[in-house]
Amino acid sequence: MSIKDYKSLFRQRLIQTGPEDMGVEPVGAEGSFIYGRDGRRYLDMVAGVSALPLGHRPPEVEAAVRRQLARYWHVMVYGEFIQDVSVELAEELASLLPGNLSKMYPVNSGTEAVEAALKLAKRYTGRPKIVAAVHSYHGNTQGSMSVMGYEPRKRPFVPLIPGVDFIRFNRKEDLDKITDRTAAVILETIQGGAGFIEPRDGYLEAVRVRCDQTGSLLILDEIQTGFARTGPMFGFENYGAVPDILVTGKALGGGFPIGALHTSAEMAEVLRRPPMGHITTFGGHPVVAAAALETLRQIRKRDLGAAALDKEAYIRSRFRHPLIREIRGRGLMLALMMPDKATADKLILQALEHGLILFWLLYEPRAVRLTPPLTVSYEEIDMAWEIIRKVLDSIS
Repeated sequence: MSIKDYKSLFRQRLIQTGPEDMGVEPVGAEGSFIYGRDGRRYLDMVAGVSALPLGHRPPEVEAAVRRQLARYWHVMVYGEFIQDVSVELAEELASLLPGNLSKMYPVNSGTEAVEAALKLAKRYTGRPKIVAAVHSYHGNTQGSMSVMGYEPRKRPFVPLIPGVDFIRFNRKEDLDKITDRTAAVILETIQGGAGFIEPRDGYLEAVRVRCDQTGSLLILDEIQTGFARTGPMFGFENYGAVPDILVTGKALGGGFPIGALHTSAEMAEVLRRPPMGHITTFGGHPVVAAAALETLRQIRKRDLGAAALDKEAYIRSRFRHPLIREIRGRGLMLALMMPDKATADKLILQALEHGLILFWLLYEPRAVRLTPPLTVSYEEIDMAWEIIRKVLDSIS
């Protein structure tokens, strides 16, 4: 088919997520680059929205997937058969996490993991209330959307799940909304859609203390911050607050669809009563688990967390322009803050014309996402900066 045919069929046959798409038609990808049907090479500084820590088609992960494909694919719904590769993945994750997060429930996406976390919290505590943050984002299914802190996106889908109260991120004076009726507080370790807002002045530690005082659980959403993107393997390690339930996804799969809930053996036990309190057909899929296991091993072997911090420092030293008002975030979870939405839009769209992939954040219209693979080279960072600088100079 011609280029026109694929674009036309894409819009005719696939349900669209917005009024426009970026128009890139991949025919190949490797490392930090995507190759388009138009013959162009695109430098990917988004990494599938933080889902490709090793870049595109890392050979070690591809080899692990091929080995598993040669053994077996899907054989049974999760929890019925003992699949060695899924067990190895859970063991690897347990070795990286505090002891109270030693058990894992694998699912297919981050939002599924959030759903499981909310169910677990209510089941374990017997309490009806959830506290979430203003401008939070945890996914788009009904439960996840119920704890989304952005009314314009929620309003078309009401009524959602009741019993959710909202607090302002980084505002300790709001913590009295966490009470003995609160099953759990759910927070992103770093607020993503809001503009990569970090907790400050001991905020997460204060939330942890308040949860302990009221007997509430702390759920931390590490779907974007997990797996060395902010330096340590998990973002909460930066802030001194260990959750009762951890939610992961995105980078864990190395480009394959995955999500996971991590909690203690004691808390996990309640999902067995009644039987199948939470179920999934494809959770722990052996091919995905093989990709995830090798991705984790490569992140550790290459010390990509330390590399992310070094590259952050390099980016902050290089990416200087009058139109870049601020660089938010940590590690390789960064947002270039523009003066206004129009400037951000121009930068993203014009950079794409020059072969550079940047992207938006959900709620902060001035932000430009910069979340490259953790394996991005310094030469590739320089390439990205030259395009960004050229575009910003043309806008000025």
